[in-house]
Amino acid sequence: MRIAILTSSRADFGIYLPLLKKLKEDPFFDLKIIAFGTHLSPFHGFTIDQIIKEGFEANYKIESLVLSDSQDAISSAMGLTMIKFSSFWKEHHKQFDLVFCLGDRYEMFAAVLSALPFHVKFAHLHGGEKTLGAIDNVFRHSISLASSIHFTSTEEYKNRIYTLLDEPNNVYNVGALSLDNILQIPLLDNKEFEQKWGINLNQPTTGLITFHPETVNSDKNAFYAQEIINSIYSNPALQFLITMPNADTAGNVIRNLFIKQLTNNKKVFLIENLGTQSYFSAIKNCSFLLGNTSSGIIEAASFGKYVINLGDRQKGRLCGKNVIHIPILENEINLSIQKIVNQPPFVEENIYYNGGASNKIVATLKALNINEE
Repeated sequence: MRIAILTSSRADFGIYLPLLKKLKEDPFFDLKIIAFGTHLSPFHGFTIDQIIKEGFEANYKIESLVLSDSQDAISSAMGLTMIKFSSFWKEHHKQFDLVFCLGDRYEMFAAVLSALPFHVKFAHLHGGEKTLGAIDNVFRHSISLASSIHFTSTEEYKNRIYTLLDEPNNVYNVGALSLDNILQIPLLDNKEFEQKWGINLNQPTTGLITFHPETVNSDKNAFYAQEIINSIYSNPALQFLITMPNADTAGNVIRNLFIKQLTNNKKVFLIENLGTQSYFSAIKNCSFLLGNTSSGIIEAASFGKYVINLGDRQKGRLCGKNVIHIPILENEINLSIQKIVNQPPFVEENIYYNGGASNKIVATLKALNINEE
């Protein structure tokens, strides 16, 4: 079966990784990787190198990123991505039996929608979810409508796909694929992490921060970033590891404020890209998570960590009891940190785990026998 994977960023590649390993090692599949978006941007760490370090080849590279992150630039990047991919699909659409796409990013939306005239068959991961604080919600549902096969992360999201599609077929709840990484990737202990990054996550207590722009209220991102910075300075007994925001509308506003006001703070570490192993190792070894990233909602519970989820970016997602939802205000952040910083580990089962997603996906593909349809 000829399988292609669309990957546009460090985030989706890390989620794909368990599936990529299964597909690569199984002779039933012929795997190709299509890399685009921030993978090819030096500004975002040129994370195509991460693909190579993991032992894979970026078989196709499509440059379509606009470096600015204004509303006009994001819209232009969507158009440019569609133009670039229209040429790609024209030349290559007959070479794949199935193309995987993941999530809800604007560049993923553009890559998928440009393939519709060529009748490319897509398998969508993480459809049926809801994030009311981001324009990604529209992109995610549009990608689902354009896809033929759906692998959801919970039963509720599977049911939402049924309501979204007129004639739902091939919809499977496999759980969150990224959770397979926890079992498959050897994570770094605190000493190994310190040797690699120069950061001791246990001395003092460490909060892991990942904060992306709110794309529905993009004009407020500077205010939100400042509230987080103020809270950091209000908690001098703690240290913070910050992974930088992604390429969304007004992301550079947050990035620039963090760099300007936190670079010289000896208890704050700004990292562009940790990679999957180190990021999960950071979750494992830190005390708590703070921000608005999906990893706080989906992965953190598997590490027994509490999460302070900020604002509306993830509003609408199913959450475990380890997640505290608060507005992006300094006082609210400080009170929440005080509440959870010394809590014992969260011990309930992760609602996004369903026994191993990558094995379920591979078994489903073989059962469907797509290349003989």
